[in-house]
Parts: sequence; structure tokens; C-alpha cells
Amino acid sequence: MVGAATFARAQGVETPNFWDQRQRMTEPDLSGRSRIRFLTSVDFPPFNFLDQQGRVSGLNVDLARAICEELNVTPICQVEAMPFAGLQEALLKGDGEAVAAGLAVTADSRARLAFTHSFFRFPARFVALRGDDLETTLASGLDGTEIGVVGGGAHGAMLRSFFPKARPVDFDTREAAIEALRAKRVRAVFGDGVGLSFWLTSEDAADCCVFAGGPYLSDRFLGEGLAIAVKPEDADLAYAFDYAIGRIVENGRMSELLLRYFPVSAF
Repeated sequence: MVGAATFARAQGVETPNFWDQRQRMTEPDLSGRSRIRFLTSVDFPPFNFLDQQGRVSGLNVDLARAICEELNVTPICQVEAMPFAGLQEALLKGDGEAVAAGLAVTADSRARLAFTHSFFRFPARFVALRGDDLETTLASGLDGTEIGVVGGGAHGAMLRSFFPKARPVDFDTREAAIEALRAKRVRAVFGDGVGLSFWLTSEDAADCCVFAGGPYLSDRFLGEGLAIAVKPEDADLAYAFDYAIGRIVENGRMSELLLRYFPVSAF
């Protein structure tokens, strides 16, 4: 399945919207809640991490705070950090009401937890040398074109499925694939758009390369993206979060958050 997204332009940068604006949800009532604790970790930048002052930060954290503001429950909201491995058990034990830390949405996790709709999905992208007109070659399905990819992973399988005419060249690491691109041994590199977006702005990239084509989204190969987890019996809270996320997308605040953490859009 290919994930759907619409795109907005904010400050000249493409930002995605995975929320169906046709949904009409009634405003939830959280007056009976005495507290809402979001559990997160600090090892998944730029989604959740410790900033230079030692404060818990990141897209997940700022979104949790924006949700609380949208629902007018900021006084009872807390964000607590703990090791990622213990998040699910802490939630199920009642040590928090939600997890905002990039728990994978899988059949196994859905059997134990309830989730909001996905608010972010991870795109795959091509990176090509600046000045190379890869777009024209993409239009022809990359027929016979050598594309670097990390072997044995989801992106390699996705490349072979989406572009069966391409000639994948497997590498052990993304760095090795990029070295081959710079040496013109491959025409482009196909991989995780989020990681590549940060590489493009790095000193190591030295402005050599740009995104081409895409973004490419797929639940089958790349998963369902990021969602907030709650206890399975707390579906009303997930509904409230979904309502708030819809409002945050609609009023443009989601685009502002994405631009804060992704100066080069992965989309």
C-alpha cells in the first residue's frame, strides 16, 4: 500500500499533510482527566532528544505540547523521558497515558496498544549529483540505470518493486553508496528521505547533491509511520489526540513544527 499525502508550501518548503481534511470530528471532552502524561525517549533525533540545555525536545515532544494546547488541557499535561525499551510496559502499567516516541505501528503493537492516525510517514527519496537531470530518466522508469542502495533492507526491496527496470547496486552502508555516487559509479542513491535530508545539509555533502523524484511512500515497505500510542482501553484519548492533530494540521502549526526540525524537507 502506498501512503497518501497532500503537500503545502510554507516558507518555500514542501511540507506534507497525512491528515484527511474531509474528516469531521466532534470536540472531545477531557474535563474528567486529572493528568495526561506523555512518555518519550531521548534517542531518536529530531523526533525526541535532549537539547543543549538538557531539555527534552523534538517533533514528538512539541506535537504533544501542541495537542495539549489545542485541547485546552496544558495544566494537566506532562512530558516524561525514559529509556525507549521500557516505554510500552510503562504505559501498560499506568505510568503514563500516552507514548510519543516513534513506537512502530505493527500487527504486534496493535495487539497490545491503541494508536492515533499516523501524523508522519517516512519517505524514500533519490539523491543525485547536482546538475544531473535524473527526472527525465525517472519518467522512463530508470530503464537500465544503476542506482545505489543499502543491500538487504526495505529500500532495496522497494526500489526493485517500484522500479523493476532499474539496476540496483547493493552497498553495505549508505556512506559507501554515496561515495559511489560521487565517483559516478552509480547514477543516484535511493534511501531514507529523512536521513538523506540531513546529510544534504551536512559539511560532508558539500552541496554536491539534491533530491530527485518522489517522495515515495509505502506502508508495505516503510511501515505506517509515526503515531501516538495509548492503552487499548483508552480509545477516547486517542480520539481526542486525533481531533487535536487535525486542528493542528488545519491551522498550519504542523507545517511550522516540520520546518523547525527539517530545514531541508524530506518531501
